[in-house]
Amino acid sequence: LLGQILDQWFESEPLKATLATDAVIGAMASPHTPGSGYVLLHHVMGELEGRRGAWGYVAGGMGALSQAIARAATARGAHIFTEKAVCHVLLGRDRRAQGVVLQDGTEVRSKLVLSNASPQITFLELIPQEQLPKDFVQRIRQVDTRSPVTKINVAVDRLPSFLAAPNARDGQPLPHHQCSIHLNCENTHLLHQAFTEATHGHPSNRPMIELCIPSALDPGLAPQDCHVVSLFTQYTPSVLADGHSWDEQARNAYADRVFDCIEDYAPGFKASVIGRDILTPPDLERIFGLPSGNIFHGGMSLDQLYFARPAPSYSGYRSPVPGLYLCGSGAHPGGGVMGAAGRNAAQVALKDFRHL
Repeated sequence: LLGQILDQWFESEPLKATLATDAVIGAMASPHTPGSGYVLLHHVMGELEGRRGAWGYVAGGMGALSQAIARAATARGAHIFTEKAVCHVLLGRDRRAQGVVLQDGTEVRSKLVLSNASPQITFLELIPQEQLPKDFVQRIRQVDTRSPVTKINVAVDRLPSFLAAPNARDGQPLPHHQCSIHLNCENTHLLHQAFTEATHGHPSNRPMIELCIPSALDPGLAPQDCHVVSLFTQYTPSVLADGHSWDEQARNAYADRVFDCIEDYAPGFKASVIGRDILTPPDLERIFGLPSGNIFHGGMSLDQLYFARPAPSYSGYRSPVPGLYLCGSGAHPGGGVMGAAGRNAAQVALKDFRHL
């Protein structure tokens, strides 16, 4: 249990709760859930520019990272097609993957196919079920994909000014504006309470909020004196209680609750908002293909990691379909902006390619 680990090392409840957010981020779990300690470890492993456990902003926004990878690929001769939905994986008579078929009917032939879509989309939608072992299909169907995350993107016409650290007179960003700001994290009990509400199908009354202001470090993201604020919030269930749907009213009611909480810490925040984009778990699934809105393509619990990700005997990136590889967050070692699954899958695919 993460709670026990934090209790061994720290006394301050706000510090313990703030650290605990990285143990439950993206997970339908509380700091008291067995295995939550690993999720914290997952978020602090690795390094950035020689600093172990450090995180950073991407200049130009997260999309700039995708563009950098795309430029590196095209420089090596790759051809990239966007807005071309894949209908299914093309299989030969020997049941090997031979390419993909697009929704417009176009066939793209290939000796190997790598999918960074979720295991659910890859194996339950793009491959005929009769081509896969029944126990494998059952395992993929049973993967816990519950997600507590609602992402809210906000445009504001001035920096938030927090009661704990008011803004300078010139309105310029202060050091805390350039960090990750954790709200509603005074103690771990608050996080557990928020989790409990979501398990009963109700969005948390006092949600956990991680607030970032990337434009405080990268002014090009917003017009002068304006800023973009990224709110990573939980807990919101994928399926609401009593058959209610995440309609516009439910979305806005939850976002209003989040903004009310921020207002308590930074009076004037609500008046500074000039636009907001609310992405609930069903929105994240519909737009980005995240199963149940899960940012990791599946829970990072110990029963769904290592040799069991995405299924026992298939953690080595190869799939039951020869020539088809899984290289996304649903593969070992899981989610996060680190590229480990993709690099490992590429190494395996290259090794197999040499023998074709």
